[in-house]
Parts: sequence; structure tokens; C-alpha cells
Amino acid sequence: MPEDVVALLEELLRLPGLSGHEGPVRERLRQAWEPLSDEIAVSRLGSLHAWKRGRGPEPRPCLMLAAHMDAIGLMVSEVVDGFLRVTEVGGLDPRVLPGQPVVVHAERDLPGLVVQPPPNCLAEEHRKEVVPIEGLLVDVGLPAGQVARLVRPGHLISFAQEPLRLNDDLFVGRSLDNRASLAALTICLQELQRLEHDWDVVAVATTQEEETFAGALTSAFALRPAVAVAVDVTFARAPGVPEHRSFPLGEGPTNLWGPNVHPAVHKALKETAERHEIPLATEYAPTHSGTDAYALQIAGEGLPTGVVSIPLRNMHTPVEMVSLKDIRRAGRLLALLAAGLRPDFTEQLTWD
Repeated sequence: MPEDVVALLEELLRLPGLSGHEGPVRERLRQAWEPLSDEIAVSRLGSLHAWKRGRGPEPRPCLMLAAHMDAIGLMVSEVVDGFLRVTEVGGLDPRVLPGQPVVVHAERDLPGLVVQPPPNCLAEEHRKEVVPIEGLLVDVGLPAGQVARLVRPGHLISFAQEPLRLNDDLFVGRSLDNRASLAALTICLQELQRLEHDWDVVAVATTQEEETFAGALTSAFALRPAVAVAVDVTFARAPGVPEHRSFPLGEGPTNLWGPNVHPAVHKALKETAERHEIPLATEYAPTHSGTDAYALQIAGEGLPTGVVSIPLRNMHTPVEMVSLKDIRRAGRLLALLAAGLRPDFTEQLTWD
């Protein structure tokens, strides 16, 4: 993967950007996407839109590529004797939280640590179980009076682990769901600098996917693309993860098949991958995909939608893992899909 994109990904992982508060990520991404775009704008809900104009005659159809930029994290629910009780923003696994370094975004940023009472001090029912989030605390190491002045309920808490390269390909960090896909969209925009494409392409970094899907829904309604593709992550293979629900790291992205996906978009992605020898597995989702596609599909009058996903290990934890090769392949696939769309593609679509 291009080293400039790896460096960008490292920067994005260090930024908080919890769901509904994505500003720092959006501004860094704007800097990266502006030189690769013909026009860039921000939606009313804070999603970033980067347009790459096509060469076809106007009015040109538009392909929307959407990846969410919000992250999971914590929120202060109560301040008690200098410690912070917390609740979750997005889905979190409490098993991995104790001992995690965090940053409390209070009147000023405060480094802290997620802690739990010693086992002998826990309630009887919790001694042999995972302590729920409501039983955990964040300790910022300050006197109680100072904590009370600086922190209030509603302040956000983000994870603070540094990104880590395990080898030349595997990359570990917080918020790879879904900043790995933002890196893939960056690669797509880079590829489109050299590829001719008839359609307009708009790369969208959406807000609030982890909570409401509001960014994708409102951007799709405003932009009215002809086709949309959600770019997200899926489960990577690991011990204890069902094989039929997971995919190997480093062997390519996935192409979702399910009720949120239009058959013609699925077929176009599959044929593009085959034509350019990009490994692409088929992923099956018999119900709601859990991605922005859920919102894209029902925007306006309804959109033909597809889903491309990057395998990710340890999902919704502060130590998520991806393959840089999979990010690169996903970005290239999206660019080649855009380049291969003919002006009459939507005229051939049927809804069965």
C-alpha cells in the first residue's frame, strides 16, 4: 500500500472522532482528499463529500462510495469521588476494557485508564463474570475536587493506543473500523487520477454510522447518486470465530450478497474483480448488513447498493487488525468499478 496512505491511516487512528463528533477526522481527511478532488464539501450532518468529475456528457450519473468515519468509545455518565463512571458510544465489548489507556475529552484532554475494583471487592455476582461497563471506572489520577471542576457527564472518552505494525502487512490500532475504509477510498481517489471514467464519483466519509446511520442517509438523499457502494469492515478469521462468518486476512476484500444489496451492483463488483484479477470473496448476510448500506438503499426513491468489506480481526475493540494488502485491493476495486461503468448502466437495471 502506498506509504503516504499508511501515514494518513496512522494519523486518522490517533484522532478521536467518536460518533456524532467526527470533526478532527473530517478536517484531516479534507486535507488529504482536496488535492484528489474536483470539488469538496461538508453536509449539514458533517459528512465529507469529495467529487471526482467524469468525462461523460452531462447530466452524468453519479457513483457514491461511502465509508463511515466515526469511531466507538465511551461517554462520562457520572463523576464519583474523582472517578468517572461511563457508558458506551457504539458497541463495545467490556471484556477488553479494563487496563485500556484512554483520553477524557473534558475542559482539557486528560489521560486516563479504565479500571475495575479488585475481585474481592466486587459484588458476589460479578466475581466470576465479566464486569459490565456500568461497573467499570476511568481514573485520571487527579484529586476529586479537580476532577469535579474539569469533567462532567456527557464528556467523551476515546481510546489511546498507538497504531502498531506487526509486520510488513498487518496493521493494528483502534478505530480501524472504519478508518481502514477511509484509506481505501483515498487509494480509490488516487487511482482515479490516472483512470478515465464516464460517471461522476463522490467519495463520502459519513457520520454517525455506529449509532444512527444518519450521515449516509442524509448524504445519499442530498447527492441523489445513481448507484451507491458502502465500504466497511467484516469479521476476519481467528480462533473462536465461525468460519462461515469470517474471512482470511490478506486474501482480499468481500462482496456482500443480501437484502441490502442490488444484484446488478453485486455482479458488477464481481465481474470487475475477475477482469482485473483482484481476489474478492462473496459474503452472505441474510438480514440487515450492519453497514451504511442499510441507509443508502432506502434513501430517496431507493438506491441500487453494494457493499465491499475489508476483513478485520478483533472488531469493536481497541486492538483491531487489518491487512494493508486488503485495503489496497479494496481501493483499487472501487476505482476500477467506477472506470468500468458505462453511461447506460442504470438503464439496464431491474429490481428482481
